[in-house]
Amino acid sequence: MRLLEFLKTIFCRKIIILIHGLENKPPKELLKTWCIRSINEGLERIGKSGKHFRFELVYWADLFYERPQDPLVVDESDPCFLDDPYVPGEKIHSSEKKKAIRKKILDFLEKQLDDVFFDEKKGIKAEKISEYLVQKLFRDLDVYYHKNCVVPAHASRNAKYELRKRLADVLRKFRRKKIMLIAHSMGTIIAYDVLSHTAKDVYINTFITLGSPLGFPLIMKKIFDERGLEFKKGIPTPVPENISRQWLNFSDLSDPVAMNYNLADDYGVNSKGIGPVDFTIENDYVYRKKRNHHKLYGYLRAPEVSKAIAEFLER
Repeated sequence: MRLLEFLKTIFCRKIIILIHGLENKPPKELLKTWCIRSINEGLERIGKSGKHFRFELVYWADLFYERPQDPLVVDESDPCFLDDPYVPGEKIHSSEKKKAIRKKILDFLEKQLDDVFFDEKKGIKAEKISEYLVQKLFRDLDVYYHKNCVVPAHASRNAKYELRKRLADVLRKFRRKKIMLIAHSMGTIIAYDVLSHTAKDVYINTFITLGSPLGFPLIMKKIFDERGLEFKKGIPTPVPENISRQWLNFSDLSDPVAMNYNLADDYGVNSKGIGPVDFTIENDYVYRKKRNHHKLYGYLRAPEVSKAIAEFLER
């Protein structure tokens, strides 16, 4: 029976490829196991358990961190202390009223941020402040845009080139399969850039973004700059041509990285008419009574994400 399941997985015509996001991670195989467990947990919740699928993890934390997080480390001051392991989800439900209020607040903040960023007098200052915040709060993203890899063994390599190459190599390896590409957090930026530049020849059936910062003006400006285009208010950000069926964007309204939860009003559509379709979800990750609205495991098992995965596998 196990051999049959193995063969079904190996010869499956479809594949799920996932690229992780910000900060250090546990070892690749452990992270891969936890991602698969989260996906299966979500499928089981919606009555779609027992599905066989090929899964590949694009892992890049080893380029930025010398040692991975270690579940055996108990010293919380140790850089390798793992404070967010996989744990089964908890039942969490926010009222529709709270969600509506949260949306209004986020929509207001988005408008204010756009007004400042696109103001001719304040825009340059806003960009400088944004760059400063990236340097201080999102070290990995700053390295991606401006530096070489952090780990000494890879220190001579440009970070942006290496991260894009890792994902592009995996996409090309499985280019003959029907691909669902799932990207989380900073991984959504890398994935977008790879689809737009490095692997334009590989078609993606379904692109899923989880907890994405792609809606921030600074990120969109960098997208325009790389394409040699001027970033102006009202001009939609381009959508990669090789997304062939759908782009689904999922955000928890309390996820600070996905504060601009609505990508559809910032991005256009490609020649196939495909642009981001936005969904708000409840990220149910809780560990030691502390909730994390940005955690990958909580996103992967959200019912809305599980339905998209099941639909991809069944189609």
